[in-house]
Amino acid sequence: MSADMQKLIGANEEDDEEEIEMDVKEEDNEDHENGQKHIAAQMMLGADGVMPSTSHQFQIQQQLQEQVSTPGGGARRSRPLEEKERTKLRERHRRAITARILAGLRKHGNYNLRVRADINDVIAALAREAGWVVLPDGTTFPSRSQGSRPAGDSSAGLTSSSSQMLSQQVPPTSLQGVSSGYCASVEYNACHMKGVFMPTPAPYDLSSSGHSQSSGMVGNGGEQTESLPLIAGSMEVINEQIIGLPPKLPERDFAGTPYVPVYVMLPLGVVNMKCELVDPDGLLKQLRVLKSINVDGVMIDCWWGIVEADAPQEYNWNGYRRLFQMVHELKLKLQVVMSFHECGGNVGDDVCIPLPHWVAEIGRSNPDIFFTDREGRRNTECLSWGIDKERVLRGRTAVEVYFDFMRSFRVEFNEFFEDGIISMVEVGLGPCGELRYPSCPVKHGWRYPGIGEFQCYDQYMLKSLMKAAEMRGHSFWARGPDNAGSYSSHPHETGFFCDEGDYDGYYGRFFLNWYSQLLINHGDLVLSLAKLAFEGSCIAAKLPGIHWWYKTSSHAAELTAGFYNPCNRDGYIAIAAMLHKHGAALNFARAELQFLEQREDLQEALANPQGLVWQVLNAAWETCITVVSENAFVCHDRVGYNKILENVKPVNDPDGRHFSSFTYLRLTPLLMERQNFMEFERFVKRMHGKLQYPFLNSK
Repeated sequence: MSADMQKLIGANEEDDEEEIEMDVKEEDNEDHENGQKHIAAQMMLGADGVMPSTSHQFQIQQQLQEQVSTPGGGARRSRPLEEKERTKLRERHRRAITARILAGLRKHGNYNLRVRADINDVIAALAREAGWVVLPDGTTFPSRSQGSRPAGDSSAGLTSSSSQMLSQQVPPTSLQGVSSGYCASVEYNACHMKGVFMPTPAPYDLSSSGHSQSSGMVGNGGEQTESLPLIAGSMEVINEQIIGLPPKLPERDFAGTPYVPVYVMLPLGVVNMKCELVDPDGLLKQLRVLKSINVDGVMIDCWWGIVEADAPQEYNWNGYRRLFQMVHELKLKLQVVMSFHECGGNVGDDVCIPLPHWVAEIGRSNPDIFFTDREGRRNTECLSWGIDKERVLRGRTAVEVYFDFMRSFRVEFNEFFEDGIISMVEVGLGPCGELRYPSCPVKHGWRYPGIGEFQCYDQYMLKSLMKAAEMRGHSFWARGPDNAGSYSSHPHETGFFCDEGDYDGYYGRFFLNWYSQLLINHGDLVLSLAKLAFEGSCIAAKLPGIHWWYKTSSHAAELTAGFYNPCNRDGYIAIAAMLHKHGAALNFARAELQFLEQREDLQEALANPQGLVWQVLNAAWETCITVVSENAFVCHDRVGYNKILENVKPVNDPDGRHFSSFTYLRLTPLLMERQNFMEFERFVKRMHGKLQYPFLNSK
């Protein structure tokens, strides 16, 4: 990797040196042209602006030529050689740094940057990642801002470039006149949208307004046919902000809407590996500030790798007890996560918390306790579901280990349950605490928008597959697909996931049904024990939002993650029914997934966050289970908060349904900054249904 980096930097330096020399030559040429123009101007006009005589013109020309040829003076000054060399060195150093930044973003951040990218491309990529729109001329603004443009605005000249940018930013399905190339993929999902409640867009929703305003922009061939008023409206907001005027954002009035409790997720490392509370004084101050704006409570991960780190059934809850006591004294509530996975290596992880040491020791002698891919690579993030009923953990099965941990927690903190301080317990069911297979591990080479790989090649899951194949009467089906590609493959590159691929054949349907049923069985078994351990308390399970390749027929990324949800089958209704069976709430980390609709990379990945969101929500509401949510991305601005509010409290739901609570990720110093905290306080008030927008326009 280092050799490749040196080659990349070296190549960039050579190209940069050529560019620098070109720049220097161009500057010299410009100086020369300016000098010639100056000479011509003096020849044409005298000092008093009158046309000089021919003899006088000749004298002026002679004088100016002497000045130009003189090294120290005249209209043209030749740049010293040392200055040019210093400029080259500065540029070479700056571009080498840029090359290293770009290489790091490509490797670790999955940013799609062009080969000759510069710092402007980096800033634009970061802005788009944060949900902003960046026009080709560099104009940048929040993608959800909207306003009315006064007639005769001088920025009308942006029409053509803005139209081109919108065609890159807005996914094709958001335009009514889409090109025929996308029709087949959209039709595949018709079965998901039949009888499904889809909310009316918010009045300030830029992408939603784009649906109506831009319907005539794209014809059958995808050509632009008229200008874009929505971009012009956004430019008005920019102009107002530049001159210091408050932006006029039409917003929904949330006064009188249902009260939705707001929780704040505490930092991952608030309790260290010795189960000691880190910086209790600083945390207490932050909790008091949260209490002052009427935040309802906090959410905290209780890590298996911390509490039961050294030996089986030896639990250390000291740090958590001190934390819970602080929360109790401030009269806040607690949402607790039973985290049976490791922390570190995923998006947003800033600490490393492995599985218990004694589990790692077992794994070294028996690596089949971990999920395994086709190449035999082990994923140590969590235990394989193949050992749920196998006594391989020092005489206990995996589910017995989970139950003993939960029962210990219930006994240790019984008074907090009795007093109603602990309002919900979320049970970790897989990687990142989510009910899914670890199909997209970055450490094994996955990059967005890869389809991932099936994780069923440990000996215990293969034994289960063999048993299922024999019961079906086809023992030769006891294998994983051999044409399903690799982690970063695209569906059309594989024989299994492509249109009319093997996923929809006899073997494919058998395998996917078995693979997804293991996921449901695992959730069913663990939640049944959680219900027993936390009897009388609310329990919850978390589902991910895997929205890429949703517009294809196979939904490949969902299939490898364990959700049997191709275009002709609803893979979430069975999961919702399982949650309903145990009275468990659904935590769907999707509060702003629809906010992603403007991202360019969604078009390449044929993603559909909005379609996935409403399919999952309708499955949950159809089975009458409680829905809670959290934000998947950092949010500190009013535009992002407005989108979350609109999703948590849909404006036109005929049954008045809304989320039961919302958890904000997460408590950081950035959130506590004055401007960010003012916006968050405003957001909390609107969540509580107490704030009328016309009477408050906080800056």
